[in-house]
Amino acid sequence: MITVEMIYIVPVILLIFFLSIMGIFYYHDKEVIAACAYEAAVAGSAKAREKDGVTDGRVQAIFEERVNGKCILFGNVRGSAEVSEEQIVVSASASKGKMRLFVSEAANLTEPEEKIRKYRKLGLGR
Repeated sequence: MITVEMIYIVPVILLIFFLSIMGIFYYHDKEVIAACAYEAAVAGSAKAREKDGVTDGRVQAIFEERVNGKCILFGNVRGSAEVSEEQIVVSASASKGKMRLFVSEAANLTEPEEKIRKYRKLGLGR
């Protein structure tokens, strides 16, 4: 009697176990890829203040450098970058079988040096 009941219960328990493991991998990979995209956007924002500025290809190369070598299940990661006057947007997508994810991170182009100089002229900062 117990053997017959276990024939129905054990596959359900194993299915729940394996689906929870896949869910953990999905959200782990999503956070790792989102962090790499945000790092690339912030690094691109810092490089935009340099003399030569920054291009879409350079930001995309930074993203690919960050995501390379990470321990993630999704092996098919593609990223794209868009540099505008006000912000840098890095979008990434990945797929593994039927699972797919998409993340998009942005960083504003700021010029903190000008703000600091303005505050110092007004005597508000040190």
